[in-house]
Amino acid sequence: MDEALLGAMLASTLRVSTPLIFCALAGLLSERSGVVDIALEGKMLLAAFAAGACGAALGSTLLAMLAAMAVAISMSWVHGLACVSHRGDQVVSGVAINIIAAGITAVLGAAWFAQGGQTPPVSADVRIQTLWPGVAAAVRGWPMLGAVLGDGILGHNALVYLALLLVPLVWWLLFRTRFGLRLRAVGENPQMVDAAGVSVLRLRYTALTLNGLLCGLAGSYLVLAQSASFSQNMTAGRGFMALAALIFGRWHPVRALWACLLFGFLDAAAIRLQGVEIRGIGEVPVQVIQALPYVLTVVLLAGFMGRAVAPKALGIPYIKER
Repeated sequence: MDEALLGAMLASTLRVSTPLIFCALAGLLSERSGVVDIALEGKMLLAAFAAGACGAALGSTLLAMLAAMAVAISMSWVHGLACVSHRGDQVVSGVAINIIAAGITAVLGAAWFAQGGQTPPVSADVRIQTLWPGVAAAVRGWPMLGAVLGDGILGHNALVYLALLLVPLVWWLLFRTRFGLRLRAVGENPQMVDAAGVSVLRLRYTALTLNGLLCGLAGSYLVLAQSASFSQNMTAGRGFMALAALIFGRWHPVRALWACLLFGFLDAAAIRLQGVEIRGIGEVPVQVIQALPYVLTVVLLAGFMGRAVAPKALGIPYIKER
């Protein structure tokens, strides 16, 4: 493969995979605690709207990201109130959040900005820029792997590197700390955790808070780093892709990372293959190429849902024995 093409593909894969990684880690923390999170899509969409609206209105990157995380955390708490505190159906609650997110972002966008549900573009000062542009430009001129290092590895913003850094951090948190042990235990046997004197509700709400924080970062990335403004349904199923990556990765952060990178690679390849003619086949229809990541999502959910061993208490409301 050509060096420049390899660098461009690697760069595109990492950029597209970043919101998936954030969401997959968010779902992992929630579901390891025993709470099913179908609402990754809705929380990311609401966070993206909050980032776009605050970024355009206030002109501050920090305030836009804080607003996105606050909105996503609030929705995680709503999910927790319905499912953890009142023991409602977790799947129904997640679907309801997705529906609310799709509707309210369109309505508020049209009411506040009168641009068909979109927000005004955020300024260049608000957008998250490449972290090391000078270093990337200098490395790009090196022979052999210059384009791969410069474009594919060093040409990204801070949120891309944060997403990759969070994978080992979440692994360490889950498998090397007392909190992680308790979190995994509450997803497997909450009665045992409660008998040990640890609050099941507090652990699950803590997991949902971290879940909302990561969904907020995913939504912020879509507006402040990848696009210049919010548009209706701009998440385009990424929350469900992250859920599929989580199941395919069997609720493990490193395996979920590889699944997210696979989705990102397919999305990047779809962009590159548009208009390309294949010998003996001709030009592949654009719609077929664009459907590849979604087809893989269905295949992974259908093929691995039954094989993957979920936490035993996943989706089961905890009723404290008296």
